[in-house]
Amino acid sequence: MLQNIKRIGVLTSGGDSPGMNAAIRAVVRTCAYHNIACMGIYRGFEGMIEGDIVEMGPRTVKNIVNKGGTILKSARSMEFKTPEGRKKAYENLKKSEVDALVIIGGDGSFTGGMIFNKEYGFPVMGIPGTIDNDIFGTTFTLGYDTALNTVVEAIDKIRDTANSHSRLFFVEVMGRDAGHIALNAGIGAGAEEILIPEEDLGLDRLLESLRRSKLSGKSSSIVVVSEGDKIGKNVFELRDYVEENMPEYDVRVSVLGHMQRGGSPSCFDRVLASRLGVKAVESILEGKTNYMVGLVADKIELTPLEQAVKGKSKIDEELLRVSDIMST
Repeated sequence: MLQNIKRIGVLTSGGDSPGMNAAIRAVVRTCAYHNIACMGIYRGFEGMIEGDIVEMGPRTVKNIVNKGGTILKSARSMEFKTPEGRKKAYENLKKSEVDALVIIGGDGSFTGGMIFNKEYGFPVMGIPGTIDNDIFGTTFTLGYDTALNTVVEAIDKIRDTANSHSRLFFVEVMGRDAGHIALNAGIGAGAEEILIPEEDLGLDRLLESLRRSKLSGKSSSIVVVSEGDKIGKNVFELRDYVEENMPEYDVRVSVLGHMQRGGSPSCFDRVLASRLGVKAVESILEGKTNYMVGLVADKIELTPLEQAVKGKSKIDEELLRVSDIMST
């Protein structure tokens, strides 16, 4: 263990995700276990710049493992993108005697941490927290499993209405650059078609798929659309196109939106957050810096932050094949 690390700061940045509170709790309690002080930084990098930093102990994080969102709040910081803003942040960390930083967030947050590390040699460790599951170096990100369950539950309810009224529903889910939520939730909820950014299905093929569903005797259909899908400008344009070309369908759109980010984290996300938090703190104490902790083959591994940011998470080709078979 490094003797010069006496205080570790923790912050959450970017979009919130279920499991962030469980990760904060794990960082705080691991610090306490190793007799290291832990400082909570409110509102991400903005809080660093403004000096909104408070000491946290094991009792300050009680009863948060089951709560969604983040008790440390999150905010965008344009000022942190400037050298002047980062200088203020560094001075505030030094004033609070913080020796290292744990950043819970996505690739934008990791990029900020990477630049900060490069400029000041400040020890930084990342924990991946985003429901999109789009970060390289981890099989699962915090909040992804919970978001999947939220989406599947919502689609199950939408299907009841679709069946009752013999309707076609387009259900838009989050995933601007990655279709992990759409693909897995679509298979889990039995969707007839799944549209994701990684696969350009094309409007003609979508119509052909819907016609096959109709001919096979299906009176209602669910199409799950990732918000980053490229075959239409948006889900409402897709609806209009289908209505024009297949007037026999009564088409509806349901945009699930930010409900996917909320809610109590699943057991999987709580356990993952605990494992990642422990590894993040202990890696810092071992002298490691500028890494992200992630789950690889069910083991917690370290990936250089630069690799985590620049690498691309890949969609599971086998799942695409399963999806095609299941939509038959």
